[in-house]
Amino acid sequence: MVPTHGLPLLLHAGLDVVVVPPALKGPRHFNVVSCVDARGGQLIALEGIQSIGQAAKLVGKTLLARASDLPRDYVLHDADNLVGREVIDATWGLLGEICEVMRGPAHDVWVVHGGYGEVLVPVVESMVRAWENDGPVMVDLPRGLVKEDADDTL
Repeated sequence: MVPTHGLPLLLHAGLDVVVVPPALKGPRHFNVVSCVDARGGQLIALEGIQSIGQAAKLVGKTLLARASDLPRDYVLHDADNLVGREVIDATWGLLGEICEVMRGPAHDVWVVHGGYGEVLVPVVESMVRAWENDGPVMVDLPRGLVKEDADDTL
């Protein structure tokens, strides 16, 4: 399984998923039995899929899960939801708007443009303080990530 829309790997054992487009006959709902992160995606086992032939019928299909079953912080990795949102720092105030989400091997990085120029915000638990599904994202960045002499007219 590979994630779409730039989302991180979100499947986990016990998650209920629906196959889209569904088969005309046979099961449409599955439970993830096991999940192992692999290079470029995840290797998963679905309840009821017992053979390579059954698995082959799922190639190219999309697995959907309820948003309420996903980790709360999945929103912090959804570029479609993030681009254009304001970022407010505990010390510096309004940093600007997220204009890009860069994917990294360890964590994502938001590219924020605003009054402090370009600020690169690592998306890690110690820096991202509060967020909702929409509205500004609150961060607490360490010294050195924000250029203190940036021009306010950007």
